[in-house]
Amino acid sequence: MLGCYVEEKGMHSPKSDIPQGTLDLLILQVAALGPIHGYAIAQRLQQVSSDVLQVLQGSLYPALHRLENKGYLKAEWKQSDTGREAKFYNLTAKGRTQLKLETANWTRLAEAVAAVLKLRQGEAL
Repeated sequence: MLGCYVEEKGMHSPKSDIPQGTLDLLILQVAALGPIHGYAIAQRLQQVSSDVLQVLQGSLYPALHRLENKGYLKAEWKQSDTGREAKFYNLTAKGRTQLKLETANWTRLAEAVAAVLKLRQGEAL
């Protein structure tokens, strides 16, 4: 799986990879909020998820390039808060459409998994 994983706090099990394709959805969601550079995307995901989601650079930057190549993100070099040049990403119109599609698919999948997890022994399917 990808180098984006879920930290399972308070559990003895190892960190879990997130499902394939989820990283793209998360990146598109964060980029939809406005221009942002790669490192800030990883920080935002970690912060918003209370350190549960952690994205490794080796997964983040290839995903950003892939999304840019698909036309979902547009990149522009700008000066960051630290004074260094950084590539800032913006969601394109095509990216907004993809974000809506992926969000709907993820929501449907999450609801289906939740329904199965609510099954109790002896319940009819």
